[in-house]
Amino acid sequence: MSTKPVPQALPIRQALDQSAPLAKLVQRLRESQGRHVAIEPVLPPALRRSVRAGPVDEEGWTLLAANAAVAAKLRHLLPLLAQRLADEGWAALPIRVKVQAHGT
Repeated sequence: MSTKPVPQALPIRQALDQSAPLAKLVQRLRESQGRHVAIEPVLPPALRRSVRAGPVDEEGWTLLAANAAVAAKLRHLLPLLAQRLADEGWAALPIRVKVQAHGT
């Protein structure tokens, strides 16, 4: 019984670097996380654990709120969050607030 050689698997970093769509996805993930890090200091401490970074695209950046009350508070903070991002050097993008679906 002959055994076929197993093709050498690419390390994940190399695969991401060699794929334009995957590289763009990684870039967007890093941007989203960077934006979240930038706004975290201006979020009220009780709110920080209830807000997650969501997707960023050409049309804006999404913040994911744990529930409707958190989403409402975030919407009130949008001008402050946008100013913080500008102060930190991030390009101006609309900020969307969405309630995170349970189980995600």
